[in-house]
Amino acid sequence: MTPPFDVRIPAPPTGTVVVPTSYDSILNWDYGSSSEKLRNLYEKSKEAMWNASSYLDFSIDVDPEAENTPNELLPIYGTRLWDRLDKQRELPKLRRMMQAWMFSNFLHGEQGALLAAAQLVAAVPDADAKLYAATQAMDEARHVEAYDRYLRQKIELTFPINPHLSRLLQDVLAESRWDLKYLGMQILVEGLALAAFGMIIHTSREPLICSIVQMIMQDEARHVAFGVLALEGKYEGMSKGELDDRETFIVDASRLMHDRFMAEEVWEHMGMPMKECLEAVAVSETQRAFRKLLFSKIVPNVERLGLLTPKVRAGFEELGVAEFESYEPTA
Repeated sequence: MTPPFDVRIPAPPTGTVVVPTSYDSILNWDYGSSSEKLRNLYEKSKEAMWNASSYLDFSIDVDPEAENTPNELLPIYGTRLWDRLDKQRELPKLRRMMQAWMFSNFLHGEQGALLAAAQLVAAVPDADAKLYAATQAMDEARHVEAYDRYLRQKIELTFPINPHLSRLLQDVLAESRWDLKYLGMQILVEGLALAAFGMIIHTSREPLICSIVQMIMQDEARHVAFGVLALEGKYEGMSKGELDDRETFIVDASRLMHDRFMAEEVWEHMGMPMKECLEAVAVSETQRAFRKLLFSKIVPNVERLGLLTPKVRAGFEELGVAEFESYEPTA
């Protein structure tokens, strides 16, 4: 008889990380609007503000070990690992861990977005972008609040940040050039989150998380639009050396985001064989489709900004996501 997996609950994240930063803070005494689209986005953001502590119904009972999403979406479903899993004892724990791991990294990503938005308020040169970035910082604070409360009160488990996501957030926050902060956070991280949240809404059976994600999605759509509108025309006529920096950044960041969904931390704490689990994730049709679809909001926006160069296209082709070039961009 195969021995049961050694399930261990991960320790909650603690401590702080200091990210050295260096960028110019720009004061602009011209308070007039230079972009009607950005100013309209700012107005929409003010009107769409919601209160996470009163709008969301946290009285809803949540069973974190129930089949809140179909078992078929678990990466190991249908494999020998799945056959060995004790469906009464281990499967409920795996469901809880997968939810905790997924939403923990959304939580950590929202904190990174909160800091990046605060940096943009200081770093961007024009008044319209400063005003909108300030509303985004408020949005991200709500998102941190909502995910943190859901994890603590309903899932009762929070994972530390995934190493791939941690590296990407630190790269964005440490970057001195404001347009690369836009690219990293608004176009790449927020674009991926927008696609991921859409999939959660279509697959989750748990009403509270659907409500949370629905509200956050509305904010994230504006955030991606903010990045697209702010960067349109920015790369026309840029020198080859400067453009190469942006291309490399997009390709490297895309690889990090693609690889962050292998769920190594879950397999480790479930006591399951890591190599076999990663192989299962790599060949899982549902997981391959999920990781691919995450780029459906990224590729068309990169193309709209004029950054789908041969180098970037080759990077997207390597990840198997270049087909999204023809999709409708944001904004």
